[in-house]
Amino acid sequence: MSSLTKLIEAYIEDLLEEQEDPDLSLRRKELAARFGCVPSQINYVLSSRFTPERGYIVESQRGGHGFIRIMKVRVKSAEERLENLENLVGESLSERDSRRLLAYLHEKGVISSRERLLVDVALRHQEELARQEFDVSPYRREVLQADLLKRLLRSVILA
Repeated sequence: MSSLTKLIEAYIEDLLEEQEDPDLSLRRKELAARFGCVPSQINYVLSSRFTPERGYIVESQRGGHGFIRIMKVRVKSAEERLENLENLVGESLSERDSRRLLAYLHEKGVISSRERLLVDVALRHQEELARQEFDVSPYRREVLQADLLKRLLRSVILA
């Protein structure tokens, strides 16, 4: 099963590299037929390999005429980088996903090791306060996490 996952991932990455446009539109059903698998296998590959933390945004519409749009985040200027990062973070973000995103940004050279550490410490502190001191709901904590992360990244990138 994992080798099929890797094959599907490699195929999609090759398609993304072959074209100049950072957006790729596919049909889940056709992709499943090409690899002789069920559409849920395609969903698994998309949800585990083409994540915001890895620099992808995936839009999906299910149904008979459903499609998958995979967008590779490519940034040139600080403003574009900020806009893409804010889209990646979204309106709410779990603690685990924020760590993944920070690791990805560090790996890609967007933030330094020190910046990654400082942002991570700030996010953990906020999470602890929200959980222990103020008894904030899990959803609201994720909203606060996303907001703080966006503010910190904006400061780091524009500095």
